[in-house]
Amino acid sequence: MTEALSAIYPSLKGKRVVVTGGASGIGASIVAAFAHQGAQVTFIDIAEQEADALCISLGDAALPPKFRRCDLTDLGAVARTFAGIGSVDVLINNAANDDRHDVGKVTPAYWDERMAVNLRHMFFCTQAVIPGMRAQHGGAIINFGSISWHLGLRGLALYETAKAGIEGMTRALARELGADGIRVTAVIPGSVKTPRQERWYSPQDEKQILDQQSIQERLLPEHVASLVLFLASDDARLCTGHSYWIDAGWR
Repeated sequence: MTEALSAIYPSLKGKRVVVTGGASGIGASIVAAFAHQGAQVTFIDIAEQEADALCISLGDAALPPKFRRCDLTDLGAVARTFAGIGSVDVLINNAANDDRHDVGKVTPAYWDERMAVNLRHMFFCTQAVIPGMRAQHGGAIINFGSISWHLGLRGLALYETAKAGIEGMTRALARELGADGIRVTAVIPGSVKTPRQERWYSPQDEKQILDQQSIQERLLPEHVASLVLFLASDDARLCTGHSYWIDAGWR
């Protein structure tokens, strides 16, 4: 995306933003997008090499992003990390893992691990930022869902279960927190072209995705980041409790 053609949101300048899973893929584009808005961005990940590279690439930003290593499946580490960050204006719950699996081989331990990776941390990251947002009577929490469970894709039963739960959690938390001026929304991406996703899709799969989209243009991480910026900004101050799709009309 050409930066000159992208929207600038004055309300995002100086905002304290946390992005989980921000070292690569969609998360990295979100980190870069907020940095270009002049926000104070902290991103959380376990991929240190990718995180360091991203920080270097954005080193000339007015407020260069900060990286904090944290395993989001360790709730003690999550609590310590957010305590160290302090008050937050915008939380982007992006981190997830869509490893494929065979339903017949799922164990209770693997179930618990998949829920910890894809769902549980979103609730507890949200819980960690609520006090600061309540104190300032405002904030935006954006959770990442997925088109996968709406389409019923194969090999992703646990991932899709978690992603369906995220949409329910978004609606529940929006109602719980609305009186405090805290907005909670969900972003539902379609098939986004990232290095990780390219591992799963052959050229034939890529063509099939485009053929199923109403707009036959490949969805990229920066397209998703643009939607996130809007939902985080004051322009979306009355948007809460709903899911916002960006999938080029994939059906």
